[in-house]
Amino acid sequence: MIVSIHQPQFLPYLGFFHKVAHSDLYVVLDDVQFLERGHQHRNEIKMQTGKQWLTVPVVQDRGQLIKDVRIDEGTNWRRKHWAALESNYRPAPFWRELSPGLKAVLVEGGHTKLAALDVDLLRWAFGALGIKTPIRWSSELGVQGEQTARLVSVCRAVGASVYLSGQGGRQYMELGQFEAAGVEVRFQEFAAPSYPQQFAQLGFIPSLAVVDALFNCGGEGVRAVIW
Repeated sequence: MIVSIHQPQFLPYLGFFHKVAHSDLYVVLDDVQFLERGHQHRNEIKMQTGKQWLTVPVVQDRGQLIKDVRIDEGTNWRRKHWAALESNYRPAPFWRELSPGLKAVLVEGGHTKLAALDVDLLRWAFGALGIKTPIRWSSELGVQGEQTARLVSVCRAVGASVYLSGQGGRQYMELGQFEAAGVEVRFQEFAAPSYPQQFAQLGFIPSLAVVDALFNCGGEGVRAVIW
């Protein structure tokens, strides 16, 4: 069984979905420390003046785990996010088809925890992309250890024989620990594709939130360029 393990992210870029689509199981690494101003609670979209961050405000608590991060409801961030998405993507070919499902999660979902919001947004994107990979939470597996040891522990807990890692894993993982546990490590091969975007005069901007590709190309169109 091939497993991918990754912290929950807010509408991640296409490479994340490519990795999960090539896995038999995706484990949400939600019992590690939250990284403020990271992709766990924000990502970028394309607008007529360039890139723009969409950031989910969170209640600050130093050292908190991702699974415990609460959304800060002191602002009208949901309305602002939707206004930004609508103003920039309404002309896109697949806005009408896909935006109702996104709105149901992002605006109307009523999430209080960041991880729950992130994963429900992933499920929306999985549905659009036809990804059927099941999801489990690391916090429910009783795993221990730091960095490589925790990844190995997750693999053991779910019975994985192969761990599919992004290229960045080469920089910090201790591969000997996987070998000792009888788990093969494979590194994802993903080349970010180009595709038609809004505001063509700005040129192509890569690695944006998945909504950019979905609204411009549709689920089948995105699958065609990343698989």
